[in-house]
Amino acid sequence: MRRTSALRAAVAALMLTVGLGGAHSGTASAAPAADPPTVSSGLLDAMQQDLGLTKYQAEERLRAEQAAVRVENEARRITGGSYAGAWFEATTGRLVVALTDRNEEADVRALGADTRLVRHSAAALDGTKSRLDALAAPSGVAGWHVDPRSNSVVLTVVRAARTEPAVRAFVAQARATGPVTVVETANAPRTYAAGTVGGDPYYTGNVRCSIGFSVHGGFVTAGHCGRAGAAVRGWDGSAMGTFQGSSFPGDDYAYVSIHSGWWTVPVVLGWGTVPDRLVRGSAEAPIGASICRSGSTTRWHCGTVLAKNETVNYSQGAVHQMTKTSVCAEGGDSGGSFISGDQAQGVTSGGWGNCSSGGETWFQPVNEILGRYGLTLHTA
Repeated sequence: MRRTSALRAAVAALMLTVGLGGAHSGTASAAPAADPPTVSSGLLDAMQQDLGLTKYQAEERLRAEQAAVRVENEARRITGGSYAGAWFEATTGRLVVALTDRNEEADVRALGADTRLVRHSAAALDGTKSRLDALAAPSGVAGWHVDPRSNSVVLTVVRAARTEPAVRAFVAQARATGPVTVVETANAPRTYAAGTVGGDPYYTGNVRCSIGFSVHGGFVTAGHCGRAGAAVRGWDGSAMGTFQGSSFPGDDYAYVSIHSGWWTVPVVLGWGTVPDRLVRGSAEAPIGASICRSGSTTRWHCGTVLAKNETVNYSQGAVHQMTKTSVCAEGGDSGGSFISGDQAQGVTSGGWGNCSSGGETWFQPVNEILGRYGLTLHTA
């Protein structure tokens, strides 16, 4: 393979990631720098289009979200068992930290966050979710996650199936596990793999997916795109690599090693909508933060983080520890990058809707994938 072709393929692969990045790579999240990086006009344009912001509002939001990452990590550390979750409030530009102990409020506010007193700690809510994870969910249940705003575990059921006996029985079981709030959705989640079509994707068998992030030795992507041992072809159809590890359902992540003639670069493709993004780390963005996605079908789109640690109940089985976003996606975007600023967030798994009428998409957090396979994120 010519050098230019290999570079294009490697870059195209990485361009499918859209997450936050810090100066540190690997399984540990890195705190972003004190000053926000230079923001491209393309990124600001995308935030204005997808989030309805002015240029000034987009700049201020990125600055505030970067500060919120640091504040959330410190608030979690100093509050211990009183910590009940946190989220970024776009209307105020501040992080809100939920607490079960009034005595912790002053210390958290001194960090620059707002506080909310609640009944259940994050540990208690995680316990409730773990008990739900042990139950077998029927197809009419879309998923569940810990929601710090409502201080409960939110259980989502498909509206058309809400009266089915199996769904009603599961809801009753769920409510017995702890504080559970039931909501409805019109759509069931599905994965975003697709049949072979043109573009700059990768292929395995007759399936097209998107590259997530470069790691030293290869890239990470979605597990439902291929099983361990499966051969991978690049955007030009030539042999690119092999799935070394893959998990789906339960998880939705995979590691692909690449052959000689291909190499990795710390880049996520902007598809001409924004300049290609350098990846500088993997600091995790809070709930409410803006986030963007790159994929080989619908390319570059942005939205916000809606929930974390959600169990998504696909038709193939439940997948745990997912992050839900308001970003749209379509078939073939699976495995692609989620990025916030210059920080890698995760790889696209599935969702509902499309990029014409809108929808929601889940991603598997990248730090979990790095830890699972002992990988090091390739950073700039």
